[in-house]
Amino acid sequence: MRARRARERPVLNLAFTGFFVALLLAGLRRPFLWVLCYLYIDIVAPQIISWGFLSVIPTSLIAFVAAFGGWLALDGKEGTRFTWRQGVMLALLTYCAMTTLRADYPLPALEKWSWVWKALVFAIFLPLTLRTRLRIEAAALVMVLAASALIIDGGIKTALGGGGYGTLRIFVENNTGLYEGSILSCVAIAIIPIILWLARHSTIFPSDWRAWTFAVALIFACCLIPVGTQARTGLVCLAALCILYLRTARHRVLILAGMTLVAFAAIPFLPQSFVARMNTIENHEADQSAGTRLGVWKWTWDYVRENPLGGGFEAYLASRVEYDTVVHDTSGDVTTVRREHVVETGRAYHSSYFEMLGEQGYPGLFLWLLLQASGLWQMEALRRRYRKRSAPEEAWVAPLANALQLSQVSYLVGSLFVGIAFQPFILMVIGLQCGLWSYLGRVGTSQVKADRAKPRARVERKMKVRPLT
Repeated sequence: MRARRARERPVLNLAFTGFFVALLLAGLRRPFLWVLCYLYIDIVAPQIISWGFLSVIPTSLIAFVAAFGGWLALDGKEGTRFTWRQGVMLALLTYCAMTTLRADYPLPALEKWSWVWKALVFAIFLPLTLRTRLRIEAAALVMVLAASALIIDGGIKTALGGGGYGTLRIFVENNTGLYEGSILSCVAIAIIPIILWLARHSTIFPSDWRAWTFAVALIFACCLIPVGTQARTGLVCLAALCILYLRTARHRVLILAGMTLVAFAAIPFLPQSFVARMNTIENHEADQSAGTRLGVWKWTWDYVRENPLGGGFEAYLASRVEYDTVVHDTSGDVTTVRREHVVETGRAYHSSYFEMLGEQGYPGLFLWLLLQASGLWQMEALRRRYRKRSAPEEAWVAPLANALQLSQVSYLVGSLFVGIAFQPFILMVIGLQCGLWSYLGRVGTSQVKADRAKPRARVERKMKVRPLT
């Protein structure tokens, strides 16, 4: 089967393989390209799309080792700092390792640990490589372009009438990582602020009509993903992002009116199945998925009261929830409403907050919330500090801090309904935040020292005695 598919798609296999090899070779001259290579590999996962060479080698591990080894052996370390938020991630990594060793379900826990540790380690490592504005921008650009490969594919299929809850096929039949509908919807909305920042402030691509055309088209595709996947998470994230965007907008009333007009104008063009599913946000009692969430959340709270340190990864397998759901039976013109008792076992948390609480207990939840809250605070501090700076070398800072903050808020809103506490893409965004904070801390300190040195130098020049002639 694999051999037949490989013969059917030789060009695709050659393209993925050639691009991967080209990045590895280019990294010999510029080791930072190996970091970008890992970002691309971890987001797109070409090894599950390709049926050729990449599918039989540890692609992700090769890129991970190349990125870390290249930085350690070949890359410069000037200005490298280890921030306290990286320390929080290190503490969270250590604590997760401890809970994995005593997990209620050892084998499933080890399976999740196999990718969680790598995502956390890379998020800790990434800021060490972001020593310049160009590197920060390049990392953000590669993350957006890599995610856009999935988003554009899903957006085109949605526009052509495809999609559906659990049925939108992006490249391949897969339901892991960003290929899962709810996760992709959350990430697609979360990157919109970063797309706008790149279109406006990028130095890699000029901010001209071509960049803005692609940015607008990509944002439109991002908005189509919640429609194509019919994931309510994406709709909630989009609504939250629109409200938060008004905070820094100049023409709030005009933009709000435009958003409202576009929303009402789009309703007639939405699939009926999408509208019906979105209606369950209001009428949650008739939705079994919502009943499951509420039941699992209650079970998790009771579980942690007896196990305050958590049960390790995949502890939800022990869950047993009972709830009543409303069922409408229609026969002709008569509709009968009845309640149906539902019992389910081993259902996932459907929330990052309860995922952390159930798996890592109170200490793990505290570390995770500290990591998130500190990111919001740091980006707000940078935004306020640089929002009135108009010099070309500083005007990009406040918009980027605002974009990373809005991206994180969109993720935190989506996390209420999806278990993505350790989603690698979001951890990369946190790595970008740490890198930006560290870079500006170093550059800002140098600038302050330079400013303090100028008056002293002028005084020394005035006090200098000219030699007698």
